[in-house]
Amino acid sequence: MSTYVYGITASSHPALPEGMGGVGEPACPVRILKEGELAAIVSEAPEGLRPKRRDLLAHQNVLSEAGAGGPLLPMRFGSVAPDDASVTGVLAERAKHYVERLGALDGKVEYNVKASHDEEAVLHRVMGENPELRAMTEANRQAGGGTYEDRLRLGEMVVAAVQAREAEDAAELQRALEPTAAAASAGPDSTGWLANLSFLVDRQSAAVFLDAVEEVRKSHPHIEVRVNGPLPPYSFVEPGPSQPAETTH
Repeated sequence: MSTYVYGITASSHPALPEGMGGVGEPACPVRILKEGELAAIVSEAPEGLRPKRRDLLAHQNVLSEAGAGGPLLPMRFGSVAPDDASVTGVLAERAKHYVERLGALDGKVEYNVKASHDEEAVLHRVMGENPELRAMTEANRQAGGGTYEDRLRLGEMVVAAVQAREAEDAAELQRALEPTAAAASAGPDSTGWLANLSFLVDRQSAAVFLDAVEEVRKSHPHIEVRVNGPLPPYSFVEPGPSQPAETTH
């Protein structure tokens, strides 16, 4: 049966609670595979695994329990290897890289920050910053709404101004928060968000980071900021080469 991988730790990492269950129904028993200085937290991989709420929570619970005992390289949900030997082989092949990453992530957590515009507030701000838009809006109003072409041009200019403001606000958000974090990583673009950023934060100074988020909210009332965390540092694992190096004979 395939091997489900939750994360990678040092081989000296404290043991997990006896009888701990992971993904699957019934829950597959969680166990440890050791290889040199490293260990992988694994279980059997149930067939037909899907990102159902129960299994997502089980995956997160294993990582939370393991992360409480020391540095951990979390794998994302659904990380499956062909068998145990494949897992220990990767640990041996990439030992130097994983040991370095465990050291870099020791005592750190991830916060994901997503930002969007309050539509009414950003339109008010854009109009206030752009005399040309204000003049065109007033001209159209006095002309009873303006021609179709006038309205179309005004709409295009407003959209362009809002998009420019989105880019500026995303950059400002990152500049404001980066000094309070050890590292930052841009997440994939997604509809509805002007920024999707993950920050690697020292667990002991998380309050400083969250205070910086509040300052952004106060100074940029047209931006809606959502914070998710603390999380295992998924965005900063940097798993290394996708394939083990080939050996020569």
